[in-house]
Amino acid sequence: MTHSRSAEKRVRQAEERRLRNRSIRGATRTQIRKALPLMAGNRLEEAQDAVRQAVSALDKAAEKGVIHPNNAARHKSRLMLKYNSAVSVAATAAAVEPAAKPARGAAKKAAPAKATARGTAKSKATAKTAAKTAAKTTAKTTAKKPAAKKPASKSKSS
Repeated sequence: MTHSRSAEKRVRQAEERRLRNRSIRGATRTQIRKALPLMAGNRLEEAQDAVRQAVSALDKAAEKGVIHPNNAARHKSRLMLKYNSAVSVAATAAAVEPAAKPARGAAKKAAPAKATARGTAKSKATAKTAAKTAAKTTAKTTAKKPAAKKPASKSKSS
């Protein structure tokens, strides 16, 4: 039980602030939780909007003093790291996808029954070019590096 009217007023004010802060903090957490599954599900356009809203909510909460500014910065940083890694994974997956091999037997069905001499010459030329570039890249990656120098052993003089 409080001993003075001013102490009673402080209790009322603290309760009002606690409830207000609680709703702001909860809304911020909700925005973050909305963004995370969108990133995991590779729905990047929706995730971008959700991340933007979450960052805005974190900034507002920090500005109002509901959370510490460093807390907001930490959450924003982690959220952006996850978003950027999801974007890069999606970009790599998109780059790798066209290079995938066709289904078995699909090339045979799609090929015409009688190929012209010019068409086969082109395909052979592109195959040779592709083989040359592949050989060059593997030669570059498998080139031996010079051996590292060993440190000179110290000799003891008597």
